[in-house]
Order: sequence, then C-alpha cells, then structure tokens
Amino acid sequence: MIDTIVNILSLVGSLGLFLYGMKIMSEGLEKFAGDSLRNILAAMTKNRVMGVLTGLLVTALIQSSSATTVMVVSFVNAGLMTLKQSIGVIMGANIGTTVTAWLISAVGFKVNISAFAIPLLALALPLIFSSQSKRKNIGEFVFGFSFLFMGLSYLQTAASNMGIGEIVANMLSHVPCDSFLTIILFVIVGALVTMLVQASAATMAITLMLFDMHIPGFGFEQAAALAMGQNIGTTITAFMASLTANTQARRAALAHMFFNVFGVVVVLIVFYPACNAISWFVTDFMGVESNDLYKLSAFHTAFNIMNTLLLIWFVNQIEAFVCKVLPQKEQDEEYRLRYISAGYPSTAELSILEAQKEINNFAERCHRMFNLVKDLLKIEKDEDFNKLFSRIEKYESIADNMEVEIAKYLKKVSEGRLSNESKSNMQQMLRQISELESIGDSCYNLARTVNRCRQNNAKFTDGQLAHIGEMMRLVDDSLVEMTRCVEKFPEKHDINASNNIENEINNYRNQLKNQNLTDINNGLYNYQLGVYYVDFISECEKLGDYVVNVVEATI
Repeated sequence: MIDTIVNILSLVGSLGLFLYGMKIMSEGLEKFAGDSLRNILAAMTKNRVMGVLTGLLVTALIQSSSATTVMVVSFVNAGLMTLKQSIGVIMGANIGTTVTAWLISAVGFKVNISAFAIPLLALALPLIFSSQSKRKNIGEFVFGFSFLFMGLSYLQTAASNMGIGEIVANMLSHVPCDSFLTIILFVIVGALVTMLVQASAATMAITLMLFDMHIPGFGFEQAAALAMGQNIGTTITAFMASLTANTQARRAALAHMFFNVFGVVVVLIVFYPACNAISWFVTDFMGVESNDLYKLSAFHTAFNIMNTLLLIWFVNQIEAFVCKVLPQKEQDEEYRLRYISAGYPSTAELSILEAQKEINNFAERCHRMFNLVKDLLKIEKDEDFNKLFSRIEKYESIADNMEVEIAKYLKKVSEGRLSNESKSNMQQMLRQISELESIGDSCYNLARTVNRCRQNNAKFTDGQLAHIGEMMRLVDDSLVEMTRCVEKFPEKHDINASNNIENEINNYRNQLKNQNLTDINNGLYNYQLGVYYVDFISECEKLGDYVVNVVEATI
C-alpha cells in the first residue's frame, strides 16, 4: 500500500517537474527575446502566410502553443492585432507545438539526457546569479530545459515502477481495439486530460511514453487518437484567457477552438487511411523502422500541417463565422476596462503591454473628461447642465475604479517572473495611474466649482470667461502633449514642450490672481464670484502639474 502511494506521488511529482521545467524554459526564452518577441507578434502584417510562419516560429521557440495563443488573445484584446491576423498565428502555433514531440521522440527515451541535466545545471548556476538580465534569462532557460528532461526521465521510471503498462493493458482488454468508437473514446480522453493538465506538451509526452511501452491494445491508431484529442483540449487555455476579455478576443479564442475541432472531425473521416499513409511515409519513405515514436510525431505534425493547408484559404470565412456566433454588443462595455481583465492573465511579460494600452485608454478618458468640463461652461439649460454634470461625476468614479483595477492587475502580474526592465516599467505605470486619477479628481473639482457658482446664481463675467477659456486652452494643449507621450514614443518625446506649457500655465495663473484682486477693488464683480473664479483658475494650474507628472513618469 505504501509503495503504491509512493509510486503515485512519484508519478505526479515527475509530471510536475516536467511542467515546471517547460514553464521556466518558456519564460526564460520569452524574457530573453523580450521586445523582439513582442514586436514580432505586435507588428504582424495582413499576410496570412506570414502569420502562420510567425506562430510556428514563436511556438517552436517557447515550446508552448498555449502560451502563444494566450499572447494572441491578449494582443487582440489590446487592439495590437486584428482578428484576421490572429487566425493565421494560431494556425502556425498548432504546427510549432509539434516540435516538442519530435524532440522527445529523438532523444527523450532513447538517450538518457537526464544524465546531462545535473552538469547543465552546474553550467547554468553562474548565469542564474548574474547581474545582467540577458545572462540570467539564458540561465533560466537552461534550468528549465534540464528540469523538463529530468521530469521526463523520472516520469518514465515512476510509470515503470507503478506498472502503468499493465494497468492500461487491463483497461484496454475490456475495450474492442478495432472499433471506431474506441478511437473516438481516445479522442475524448485526450481532450479531457489536456484540459485538466493545461499543457498539450505534457499529455503528448505521456502519450509517447505509453506508446513506447508497446502495451497490448494501445497501438499507433490509439496513440494518434489521443494526440488529436490533445489538440482540442489545448484550446481551453485560450478560451479561459478570453472569458473576461472583449468581444474580439473571445472571437480569436473561438477561432482557435473551431480550427482544431474542425481538423479532428475531418481527419476522423479518413482516419485509418491517414494512419496507413503516415506509417508508409515513416517506415518506407524515410526508412525509419527502429523508432515507432517517429510515426506518432509525424502524424501529429501532418495533422496540423494538413489542417492549416486546408483552412488557410478560408480565413475570411472563419472570421465571418466567429463574428456571427459572437456578435458585437451595442454598448461595448463603455465603463469597464477595455484591454485588461481580472480573469485569466496572459504571460507576465506580455501582460505589461495590456496594462500600458489600458493606461493609454485612461489618459484619453481623462482628456475627454476635461472636454466635458469645457462644455459645461457653455450650457444654459438647467436640465442639460445637470445631465452633463452627472456624466462628469460618473467619469470621476470611473477614474477611481480604473486606478484601483489597473493597480490590482499590475500586482497580479508582478507575482510572475519579470525581467528587470519590466519591473522598472511597472513602477513607472503605477505612478502614471496615480497621477491620471488626480487629473480625474481635478476635472471633477472644476465641474463642482462651476456647479457651485450656478447654484448660487452667480455668473462669470465675459472677461472672466475669456480668461478661463485661455487657461483651459493651455491645459488642453498640455493634455494633448501628455496623451501623445503616453501613447506613442515616450523616448522620443520632448519634455521641454510640456514644461514650457506648464510654465505658461503658472505665469498665467499668477497674472489672473493679481488681476482678480484689482477687478474686485474696482467693483467689476463681487468677492464671492472672485472666489469661484480663482478656485477654477487654481484648479486648472493643479491639473497642469499632474499632467507634467504623468509625462515625467512616462519618460
């Protein structure tokens, strides 16, 4: 009994080490590639073939189609990639994920690569503790590579000690192996296991291990059916990532699911001829007879390549299909975060892109809120005034919520593995959202001042309105500079432009305050109206300060 428990724990622990190794290896490569990886995905062209090649390359590098598809969903959610572009990348990701199976087939079971794992760890140890982030990322990749094959080796040993071959053989003895229903059953099992494990590479490794044991009743056809099921199961990761995302991101996840399910249905129609063709290709054409694992790897690759070649011509139709299944909502969530969600985060490094896009949206919303205040000054009817004032109140509440939600998201992202540059970016973004929330508060304070003035039946003079208009023009110029800096190329932004506007605002504020005392003494308006006037002008100057703070944090 104790031996059985130990063997089960060893099996689960080995799988855990394999998954952890893949995670560390993927993250190490992702951080090492850094901006290059982001730029490759973010700067996708409309060429569907380039999209497929890009998805293939990125997935082959980071060894995780789930990671690639989650990235794609994140980019679609952030507006960095169109739905049509994402479909091509997802097709390529399915092909790229087959590299793992070939790697395991070539060296995973025939060569005791785990014997080299410990020496590799020794070589990577100095890199892990290096102060240079690039070297540290390489060290993490080597550690992940070693853990992956150590886990694979321990998984094989634990399975042998547990007698997993005999257990599976006994289970299969009650199932008619030649039945097509059995093939469908294996497809379902492969999908369910992959959904639970959340890593198609891990379930593919288990399938290869079982196939290598030559278990009676578990031949090439049954293993191929499991592999097809894994292609369906792996879609759950992107689906979960899109649950709380926008409509376009959910459509990308649905396209991924449709692509894989359609491919499985088509191959099932010609399943046995397809298996025979792959067996002939590997055995007779390639001349490989000693390693049956190549058959399964070849089937896995051929399945995804043929599915891509079949559907790449119908990208427009797939896009139309998912758009029809998931129509755009009328209100399209005006008052919620547009690019990030509290649900399923993407990889830590790429989540920063989503957060930055949300901050861009935050800056634009603050600018729109300021424009509403300008409109508030021009309204005559009380009903229209109250309606617009309520809208500004709602905007202020939104600004408060956006600061909290973005900060929570950044905290969640910080729990992942980040490069030093990304950690620095997070500090910058936290300061940005704090200052942007202060801009929202200032806009609301301006609206409140106008409201108080109106409630007390006070009305700004034409001269005061002219001065207020000039002050608001200067503040509007500073907001335009701020949004340009936040959204585009902060490293190329001339901070002197923002500082010059801020100096103009300060000088104009001082000039108007002095003139206000003179105008009151000359009886142009009463003292109370002068208080409202100076409050408004001073709040505009405070708002300008917050704007400069955002620009400084960005640069």
